[in-house]
Amino acid sequence: MSLARTGERRHRICLVGDFFYPQLGGVEMHVWSLAQCLMAMGHKCVVVTHAYETKAPPSPASLGAAIGTVAAQRDRRARRAARPLAGRGAEALQQQAAPALGRFRAGVRYMTNGLKVYYCPVSVMVSNVAWPNFYSFLPLFREILLRERITVVHAHQATSTTGHECLLYARTMGLPCVYTDHSLFGFADLASVCVNKMCKYSMADVDHCICVSHTCRENLVLRAALPPSRTSAIPNAVDPTRFTPDPGLVWPQGTINIVMMSRLVYRKGIDLVVDVIPRICREYPAVRFIIGGDGPKRLLLEEMRERHQLQDRVELLGAVQHSGVRDVLCRGHIFLNCSLTESFCIAILEAACCGLFVVSTRVGGVPEVLPSRMIAFAEPDPESLVEAVRRAISRLSEVDPAGFHDEVATRYSWHDVARRTSVVYDAAVAAPLTPLLERLRRLFSCGLAQGVIGLIMAAFVFVVWRWTEWAVPREGIEIAPDMTPGRLPGAEGDDGPQRVPGNGGQAGGRGAGSSSGGGGGG
Repeated sequence: MSLARTGERRHRICLVGDFFYPQLGGVEMHVWSLAQCLMAMGHKCVVVTHAYETKAPPSPASLGAAIGTVAAQRDRRARRAARPLAGRGAEALQQQAAPALGRFRAGVRYMTNGLKVYYCPVSVMVSNVAWPNFYSFLPLFREILLRERITVVHAHQATSTTGHECLLYARTMGLPCVYTDHSLFGFADLASVCVNKMCKYSMADVDHCICVSHTCRENLVLRAALPPSRTSAIPNAVDPTRFTPDPGLVWPQGTINIVMMSRLVYRKGIDLVVDVIPRICREYPAVRFIIGGDGPKRLLLEEMRERHQLQDRVELLGAVQHSGVRDVLCRGHIFLNCSLTESFCIAILEAACCGLFVVSTRVGGVPEVLPSRMIAFAEPDPESLVEAVRRAISRLSEVDPAGFHDEVATRYSWHDVARRTSVVYDAAVAAPLTPLLERLRRLFSCGLAQGVIGLIMAAFVFVVWRWTEWAVPREGIEIAPDMTPGRLPGAEGDDGPQRVPGNGGQAGGRGAGSSSGGGGGG
């Protein structure tokens, strides 16, 4: 329902973080889906993230050169093999050449339903996390906020340096700030200690914090020394129209297919998987494993497959596009999740929505996601996981894929997530403005050394902001118009995720002025 008909407050929201499309993970899909549903409610949303420094977009000249290179390589291979070439057509050569050229995302992009994305010129450090900018990103971020007339800044993920910096900038400018935490962190290792210190500093000055599970909420309260009253638990969701069961896609036929879809990294329990798969294959000759995803632990799986001669029973798909996840899930009967830590695990939600019975480690917020009739839990050790798979196989006759889908669709909805998030925005906007001295007091209370450093940083950012207000007056900044899907200059409706959880809505507000600038590279 549109806010114009209900009379509710209309917000202009800036979603900030280091994780967004073209990467497709849990945080990225959360931001995308939340933005689409907020726009369907009548809010205005823009996303601010860093540029994705992949290879340059293919120009006609570069594409022609790449096609020539591919053709020459194929000619040489064919001459060596003394066999004729197949598929010499220009289309076939172009399909082989284009992936090598990659894509480059920078500047302003318009995506499905008018979602505007700023891919800012910020260097990436590691794993899509940007280098800290301290105060140098403030002038550009300030201009974005003023051009879009932002009323709420919403940052995502604890490891996002851009998100933490933008929270500081926005509070300095007097804007309400909301933060969403997506992951669990420990208290002993060096990386977790650093992230926790950064979170404690940032969370001391935000209006409200959202967590994707109650376990995640408790973890954040402890890590950031937050009062529980300033936190809420709003779970992730799934688009049920995109993840529907289809028994006709089950393949191979006549076998029990166990599917895994995850990044192949230590945190996802791949070291456990290499012990579980051979034991299950020895015990159940009809079991096949289908593993989608890529990462540094793929070599372990390949070695395990070679060592136990399971090439015909363990299928490694590599990286799978998000648009193809549903088809892979529908090939299976059981979904296996061996994560060592997980705040919510949207993957098991997608699997259950496709009608698969789920086997998962009992870690983090996973026990909150599904009812017991849809999941079998195990401890994070091989013996317990093998026993849980045995229980799952014995219960396959009880599985009702359509019933699983309906229950997940009833329990989880991105529209409900957006509605509950908009209530948080209402409370943040209604809260009184915090004076500068009170903000500095809060930051100083984070600890002696950290408090002093944080106080100096906040004071310096305040000075830089005041200087920017004088050097680039806000009266001279052109206001960006609110674009509807029919008016978008080069909208990328078929570039991003195609199905969105809700009807596309026009962003709210009454924009005036000229266009907000050209898009980034193709």
